[in-house]
Amino acid sequence: MAAMPDTILIADDDEDIVRFVEVNLRLEGFDVVTAFDGEQALHHAYDLNPDLILLDVMMPKVDGFEVCQRLRSDGRTKNISIIMLTAKSLSADKVVGLTAGADDYMIKPFDPTELIARVKSALRRSKEMRAINPLTQLPGNVQIQEEVTRKVQKGEPFGVMYIDIDDFKAFNDYYGFLRGDEALKLLARCASEAVSEHGGPEAFLGHIGGDDFVAVVTADTAEKAATAVIEAWDREVIELYDPTDAANGYIDVVDRQKQLHRYPIASVSIGIASNVQRQISSHWEAAEIASEMKQFAKRREGSGFAIDRRSRDGGAAPPGTGR
Repeated sequence: MAAMPDTILIADDDEDIVRFVEVNLRLEGFDVVTAFDGEQALHHAYDLNPDLILLDVMMPKVDGFEVCQRLRSDGRTKNISIIMLTAKSLSADKVVGLTAGADDYMIKPFDPTELIARVKSALRRSKEMRAINPLTQLPGNVQIQEEVTRKVQKGEPFGVMYIDIDDFKAFNDYYGFLRGDEALKLLARCASEAVSEHGGPEAFLGHIGGDDFVAVVTADTAEKAATAVIEAWDREVIELYDPTDAANGYIDVVDRQKQLHRYPIASVSIGIASNVQRQISSHWEAAEIASEMKQFAKRREGSGFAIDRRSRDGGAAPPGTGR
């Protein structure tokens, strides 16, 4: 099966330039989306998550510098490659664009051959640097580790959420891996929306693999984000079940020993590690605490979360739990 073509968003208020660039990119086999002001560019970026954005500096409504800054500060779009386009040649403008988070800079008018070369180079670097889960399109283990390590080193209050589906293997065995993939994509969507809305300005969501996801949020938003994930999942998961199973509220699964087991509608458990009450010195420690809290959350029926509240002096305060 042929690979899907990369999607490139062109954002420029000059229609002639947009059409010129669009034609050249389409001739190279790229999918192209266009925007003619900063607000349109942001909307398309959030909605489509393109592989690369060609972003003009001077645009109406929201200029290119601000668009770039917003994209870089949002977990959904922070890893998209961005090439800034400008008619200005002052070095100060280049510095501002790169400081805002652009990966490259091109001065108009530009040669189409150079443009294509820059685009392909940026895409190649992006794919080499990002280990994205092909199913959910979320960052993988390397980026998760880097994000948690960055938070630990900064020392600011944060929360690490370890999210998974209870009894996912039973669901996957019963309905097959294609329905299982739909469950993973549903959890990715529920978590992405909840973390983006409630997790703070630098919220991050990654996919370890299987049904394991990790979110990094501000400490004061962790419980709210966890609650939002659970509410969205519990509201939508029933659609993954056949009508009869949904009406029954369970599935019956036979294991390898021919034993019958009954599993309720799949729920979600979330463990939260936080450095508010205790110091966390490494991403390994954060992962261990979050995993421990997730196992605690699994002791209750249905979806829920548990947050570590132990103090810095080793006090044994019980985990906080919630639905």
